[in-house]
Amino acid sequence: MKMEGSNSKLEENITEKELALVEAAFYVTGRPLGLGTLGTILGTRSKNKVLRIAQSLVERYNSYKCALEVLEVNEQRFVMQLKAEYAPRVRKVSLRPMLTSGPLRTLSYVAYHQPVLQTKVVEARGSHAYKHLKLLEEQNLIVRKGAGRTSVIRTTNLFADYFGLSHDPRALKRQIKSIFKLE
Repeated sequence: MKMEGSNSKLEENITEKELALVEAAFYVTGRPLGLGTLGTILGTRSKNKVLRIAQSLVERYNSYKCALEVLEVNEQRFVMQLKAEYAPRVRKVSLRPMLTSGPLRTLSYVAYHQPVLQTKVVEARGSHAYKHLKLLEEQNLIVRKGAGRTSVIRTTNLFADYFGLSHDPRALKRQIKSIFKLE
């Protein structure tokens, strides 16, 4: 996807090849990537340059009229993803789900009961929930506050965006409850 005639200051001293490498990294991983990882791919240690390249892709995708977007999710981590409005219509044909059923069930438990203590999640889902929680946190679908077994777990805005839910905690909880009542 080449944008012609771009006069963006973000794109000064950025090559099409660098943009394409970062775009390719986003495409193949399907998860948020930090500046360090992107710098390794680009072969540079300059976090400022990597940040400019990632922000340039965010800007480019914002100007495209397509189903994909590049977002800065948190702490200078970026992700390429399907826009939330398209997810419900194409989810059935997806070849690789973002999560397998185990982590998805753990995420469902967290979303339904949030804020929830990690001990409660493990009690309900079993000891394998530790691995699930680690994966969900790496994918920025949940956040943990506190330390150890007493940490409190909540879903993130990325979770809400991915599943087309509200960012408002009360509205999100109502939406989750209505989903579970349908089944």
